Amino acid sequence: MSKIILDLTTTLDGYISGPDSEIDWIVEDDSTDFGDILSEILSGIDAIFYGRVSYELWGNYQPPEQASAKLKEAYGLLHSKTKYVFSKTMESDHTNAIFIKSDIEKSVLEIKKNQKGNIWLYGGGKLITTFINLGLIDVYRLSIQPVILGNGIPLFKDITQQVGLELIETKKSKSGVVLLIYSKK
Repeated sequence: MSKIILDLTTTLDGYISGPDSEIDWIVEDDSTDFGDILSEILSGIDAIFYGRVSYELWGNYQPPEQASAKLKEAYGLLHSKTKYVFSKTMESDHTNAIFIKSDIEKSVLEIKKNQKGNIWLYGGGKLITTFINLGLIDVYRLSIQPVILGNGIPLFKDITQQVGLELIETKKSKSGVVLLIYSKK
């Protein structure tokens, strides 16, 4: 059965974006091309779960012409994955994305059973909360940025029950970003 992997960046104080969805606080490591990071995230991933807002912002994003070849290649890989969009209001965007409007838990369990590789839970915040509360996330990969925002969209909001996690791995970069990988107990 596939695993659902929440893989995202958060500030030290737990925000996944600023109050207006800005992500200009993400620390860039000059020694690493974001294409390499994205390709690493996509390794072993066959599908991506998006909330509507995240999908509208990033689901069909194309890097600019001046972007590195690695980044363009990584986005080509990303767009080759099966995309599922969870939305109560959007039913189609005339792409190959599959829209799920209701019965999230049943739909997700069916997808997990039939998907070959793992599934990246991309976001956004409301969808992540729903998945946490339903106990659907198997692996938490959190890149903790050395930034304190003070406000914005929190990663953990309205969580209804305690979630036990086991630390699998940590990595730190020269930029101060720390990657924490946990599995659900």
